[in-house]
Amino acid sequence: MNRIKNRFQQLCEAGEKAFIPYITAGDPTLERTAEIVQALEKAGADIVELGIPFSDPLADGVVNQEAAMRALRHGTTLHNVLGMVSDLRAHTQIPIVLFTYFNPVHSYGLAQFGPDCRAAGVDGVLCVDLPPEEAAEYKASLDAHDIATIFLLAPTSTAERTKTVSRQCTGFVYYVSRTGVTGERAAVEQDVRSMVAKIKECTDTPVAVGFGISKPEHAAEVAGYADGVIVGSAIVRLIGELGDSPSTAAEVAAFVEPLIKAAKHGAVAGG
Repeated sequence: MNRIKNRFQQLCEAGEKAFIPYITAGDPTLERTAEIVQALEKAGADIVELGIPFSDPLADGVVNQEAAMRALRHGTTLHNVLGMVSDLRAHTQIPIVLFTYFNPVHSYGLAQFGPDCRAAGVDGVLCVDLPPEEAAEYKASLDAHDIATIFLLAPTSTAERTKTVSRQCTGFVYYVSRTGVTGERAAVEQDVRSMVAKIKECTDTPVAVGFGISKPEHAAEVAGYADGVIVGSAIVRLIGELGDSPSTAAEVAAFVEPLIKAAKHGAVAGG
């Protein structure tokens, strides 16, 4: 069974929700990224999203854009990210999702992308700028190699599009909690709960919520109605501040622990 599906099944049986951190592969280095992935798992993360750095990341806010630029300056490519994932599989079986734009996949070669993801140990791919209506060849390749396909839904998604996208997702449905780009926000948008409920009417596939979640209280709130909580920019910002330090992985793990506790148990320090 695909590791993502297996993990959500385990969480469902335990009555828990998934905590899914996002980090940019290659920021500050691929070696440090590998350390951070393992530290996140030890802290209690369930699935890790690895951002493939791209020069024109339109869905990302400033924090993630800057991380992508740092990774690109260090020579990070889709090829060596897959190599890092392959090396990681000797140390961890945590589900790994690649968060990418279609251009790197197209440049890599779609015919080889699915097989190489499978060989490396990738469990799912979220291609943020590829609509499901244009993804038949891409999805068929990933399906053939048991790689979960994850697509986005947003507050602006119509009822018909919600049905279409939900049916195409095989790992989890990624619901973007707000319009606009990635980034930290003061509060979770008020209509997220109702939108998640509408998505769940269309599919049995788990629904995870991301964009703008950065505090334990946000994680606890979202975990009350979604199957997974995704936190990205707050973690990426911290990694950018820490840089290539031997303590980076440990400090990132310490930062996410309250978020994980909140997501899994609805518990917020001091609450």
